[in-house]
Amino acid sequence: MSSYHLDHLQYLETEAIHVLREVAAEFERPAILFSGGKDSICILRLAEKAFRPSEIPMPFLNVETGHEFPELIQFRDRRAKQLGARLIVRTVDEAFAKGLAAPTPGQISRNQLQIPVLLGAIEEFRFDCCIGGARRDEEKARAKERFFSFRDAFGQWDPKNQRPEIWNLYNARLNQGENMRVFPLSNWTEMDVWEYIQREKLEVPTIYFSHTRECFRRGGQWLPVPTVHTDIIKPDPYAGARPKPNEAVKSLVVRVRTIADMISTGMIESLAESVDDIIAEVAAARVTERGTRADDKASEAAMEDRKKAGYF
Repeated sequence: MSSYHLDHLQYLETEAIHVLREVAAEFERPAILFSGGKDSICILRLAEKAFRPSEIPMPFLNVETGHEFPELIQFRDRRAKQLGARLIVRTVDEAFAKGLAAPTPGQISRNQLQIPVLLGAIEEFRFDCCIGGARRDEEKARAKERFFSFRDAFGQWDPKNQRPEIWNLYNARLNQGENMRVFPLSNWTEMDVWEYIQREKLEVPTIYFSHTRECFRRGGQWLPVPTVHTDIIKPDPYAGARPKPNEAVKSLVVRVRTIADMISTGMIESLAESVDDIIAEVAAARVTERGTRADDKASEAAMEDRKKAGYF
């Protein structure tokens, strides 16, 4: 009698599919947080495997800061259309116009301002669960997450008040106004993600591969010069992200390891032109992928503080 053994990626895949099916069974109005980044790309392939030949039974939700890489937005829209999915987009600029959020004087990054936009979208569409691509290996606050991350009626996360998860049993019970964030890739690593992309032959945005881009040095990393021209929009929302007179601009061959917006994403010098090249590069890396995120460098507790307030 032969036995069937799953390899490492197959085990992670079956675990994530199980989590996605649990969401479909337990929640009435779930949504997938889809940015077009590599982790959410894997979530979509897992959702296809979990629910095909039926349609993916949940819409896609994305919160834009207004500072996104154009390549990422184009990829997001095209992928959602290919899957025939409903894509819901809410923006920080719309939140400004409606009085739901206000820019903080001197604040360059808008990542913190995504919180009221996300919570507003959850309330608007009455989502009781949002599926994200966060992984425990990314950052120490995310390492505290469970697969099913409970959020209270204010959308807040308390790492000391999470539910036990024993033998793949999940407590999805919610009271009125409460919400769940679910992370099917919790046990994956950056290497697992790229090996899965390689195995499944998944398309990813071109900015993950080496390309020539104008960058400037700030805070110990290369930041991209915003490519969006705002001659008509005043004041320039990218003003704080543009190089200062003493910050020389260089044309470099770079790529991204993790994508935020153009204000927060550090570029790494790289010649990786294929997924195989990226896998080799990740294997040799001695800095975590979120070590290139300027918003995480703001303080030791930056991510945890945002998550407690309702961040992804």
